Parts: sequence; structure tokens; C-alpha cells
Amino acid sequence: MARKNVLLLVADDLGKQLGCYGCSYIKTPNIDKLASEGIRFDYAFASTASCSGSRSTIYTGMHTHQNGQYGLQSGKHHFMTFDHIDTGPAILSRHGYLTGIVGKIHVGPDAVYPWEYKAESLTRDVFWSADRAAEVFEASKADGRPFWLTVGYHDPHRDRTRGGFGNDEPFDAGIKKVKYRPEDVTIPEFLSDTPGVRQELASYAEAISRLDQGVGRILDKLRQSGLADSTLVIFISDNGPPFLNSKTTLFDAGVRLPLIIRHPELPASVNPNLVSYVDVLPTILEWTLGPAFNALPKSDERAGRSFLGILGATERQPGWDHVFGSHTFHEATNYWPTRFLRTERYKYHRNIAWRLDFPFANDLYGSLTWEDVRNNVGAADPAVEEKKIGARPLRDYFFRPPEQLFDLVDDPAEVRDLARDPAYAEVLAELRGRLEDWQRRTNDPWLYRDGVSVLLNKHHLDAGLAVPDKWDLDVDRPETKGDGIKMYENKPFGVKGPRS
Repeated sequence: MARKNVLLLVADDLGKQLGCYGCSYIKTPNIDKLASEGIRFDYAFASTASCSGSRSTIYTGMHTHQNGQYGLQSGKHHFMTFDHIDTGPAILSRHGYLTGIVGKIHVGPDAVYPWEYKAESLTRDVFWSADRAAEVFEASKADGRPFWLTVGYHDPHRDRTRGGFGNDEPFDAGIKKVKYRPEDVTIPEFLSDTPGVRQELASYAEAISRLDQGVGRILDKLRQSGLADSTLVIFISDNGPPFLNSKTTLFDAGVRLPLIIRHPELPASVNPNLVSYVDVLPTILEWTLGPAFNALPKSDERAGRSFLGILGATERQPGWDHVFGSHTFHEATNYWPTRFLRTERYKYHRNIAWRLDFPFANDLYGSLTWEDVRNNVGAADPAVEEKKIGARPLRDYFFRPPEQLFDLVDDPAEVRDLARDPAYAEVLAELRGRLEDWQRRTNDPWLYRDGVSVLLNKHHLDAGLAVPDKWDLDVDRPETKGDGIKMYENKPFGVKGPRS
């Protein structure tokens, strides 16, 4: 197969609320069909749980603390990818590809993401998106160049109302409105069962069914173009559902997401390996460039690795048993840097700014869900019963310790923190060490000692500065001299090793 195209479909704020992932009440026949024809990953993880940041990791193969897209690109937030980053659109453009993007872009600057064809829009008209995609398919056929097209849907993101998901916005008359009743929804483990939650989940489900129709339409257009047999189709989401306990958090509800890939030459299967969104670009590059992929200039910054070689695996493969992630901002006012390491069984969180309250994204603050939670709606006695989001006490959502450890076999909702349990001391120490080694390998400015960045003070450390081996400044014991004070060991940054 000489020609190798890529169609990347990116949903907006979609978790595993799909039939092919076990959601029984939301109708997603087109995405389910894609899954039945392709490879469905059950352990695919976003590196971060925010729209712009997550998209940047997909297009760069780097975590946000590497590529500079620390938070949202839009509006007053204006976070941007570093000017020197070599992105997927830039690389494939140099290799003769027609690169294009339709719909939501949400990363910048333009010079770093030089898509040749751009049809930017936040429309919910998923048929409009399919028609623009068809233009790219035809252009690719006309000039003989292979394509990489990204379609960024705005569904099922919230709209700007209290509990809406764009279901009353204008779109093609051929798109069916699939309605859901609040009483018929299934409450996910990370949410509480309240009237506001049910109302929002029903509206959210309608937006997902609209997204599904768009996916079906665009795959029909691809088939009609005659290019389906030479196209790698990837369906992915940027972060988890726009609800508390999910979006903007690094809990699994926010980062363990759908990833479906239809490879023209591989049979349908379920892949059980742990992969990260930073692995998507290297996989695309290996698929498109073939042997030339190995001849690309090696980037010391790129964290991801191609999973093309294990794409059809149906059993766990050596080395694909963990992922890392980083979150620093959502909106400019949502600073709460945290890092995580996820293995097959455990999840370790390092909450760097743990002394700060966990911040609200504005769409979550205005939601009916939060209105119900704060007023303890659904409790038998709201004045007495503890306020919770799902099984998590409200206090534990907003106030988190500097590190957390969860056993996901016994506690998939990440509610019971084991970090201070002596029985897990060895597990905690191992995962803490692995995470900090990864932070050094990826030149993470948010590896802290004594309340400051170790990386940004590396020149002082190299000159002999002594720093206490504590994450935060201890105002009661600030001394660096005296008996019994353990000092930080000055270790190198940017060293080689697995970075995903």
C-alpha cells in the first residue's frame, strides 16, 4: 500500500459514554461500528484533562510541561505552544502530505501548527464538518498527495447555558435529535444521583448521539472517496466529561478515555495495553512515513513512542504497563499543577500546589450538577449528611494532600487514599521515585524542592547551593545547616530513558 492517509476524529469532552465501552442507554451505532471494525483500547490515557493542552499532546507527542501549551489557548487565557516545537502538521507537510483541520482547533500559534487546509468552526453541525472533510478527500485525490486530516468536533462540550450541550443550536435538518429522559440515564460512579445531574446527563447524551451521526457521515464520505482502504482512522477524545470529578482532574474519569483505531490491514480486536496520548503522533508518523520514520531527527523532547507495532495485540506487551501525565492550568485562573503515574493497578498523584484549593472551571461552576452538590440535593437530611460528589467527600475534592495513592483494583473511583497507610509504604516510595525520575527526564519545571523549581534553580545547585529535601518550604524549620537536616541530591535533567 503506497498511499497512507490519516483521518483523526477528536471529540470534545467525551468520556467512555459509548455503547462499545459498555454504556447501555446512549445510542452510538456509528462509533460502535467503527469499534467493531477496528482496535478498541480500554486503557488509553490523556496526558492532561484540559482541551487545548490535551490536543497539543496529540499533535506534538510531548506533555504540556514540555511543549508549553500549559492551558487553554482561547480568550483571555492565551496559552501557546512554544515556537520551536516541531508538530505533526509541520513534519508531514515537509514530507509531501496535504494536512488539514476542520472544526475546533484550540491550539496555537498558527506558525507552529501549519495546517494547509483550515476550516475552523465551533459549529455543532456535524454534517457541515463531514462536507468540509470530503473537500480534503477530493483535493488529495486530485493532486495525488496523501492526507492527514483532523476533524475537531465541538460535541459533546457544554454550551454557555447552565445545563445545556448545544442541542438547540442550528444544524443540518438531516441530523436527528435523539432525545433522552433524565429518569433513563445511568449515573456514572464519579457523580451523584440528583435531578440536576440527570438533566445534564440526558442533554449530554443527546450531544453524543449527534456526534455519532457526524462520525457516521464522515466515514461514509471517506468510503465514497475510495480512500478508506488506505486510511488509518483514529477516534479519540481530548478529556473526560464536563462534570466534577472528571474534566480538569487527573482522576481516571478525566483521563481514561476512548481510543478506537481502524487499520486497513488489521482485524478487529480489543487492545489491553496502557497507551498515552503522547504516543499518538509517533504512531501516526510511523504509519505514514514507514522506514523514513526511523530517519527522522531524534527529538530529545518528544515523550511519546509509537504503538503501531503492538496495535493488533490482544494481550499485554512488555513495557506497555504504565503512563505518565501532567496538568498545570485549565483557564488562566485555574492554576493547580499536578502529575500522575498510572500502572495497571495503582495511581500515584503528586499534587504540587496542594496548599491551594482545587479550582473551578467556569463551565463546571455554573452547572446544575454543582448547584445540587453544594446544596446536598438528594440527601435524606441535607443539614446533617456529608456533602459528596459521587463517593468522594466534597472536602476531599477541594483539599488534597501533597501526594495520593490509589489501588484501582479495589477502588476504581480513586476515593480511598493509601498514601499514609504503612502497608503501602514500599509501593508509595517506588511510584514516587519513578515519577520524579520521569520529571527529570522530561525537564519538568514543576519538580519542586523547598517550594521552588529544581530545574529553574539548577545553575545554583550546580554551583553548590544546598536545598532541603522537602517539597515545600518548612517555615518552622527553614534551616539548611545543622544536624539531622536531609538535603536534596542534585541529579541531572533531560537524561535518556522511557518518557511516555
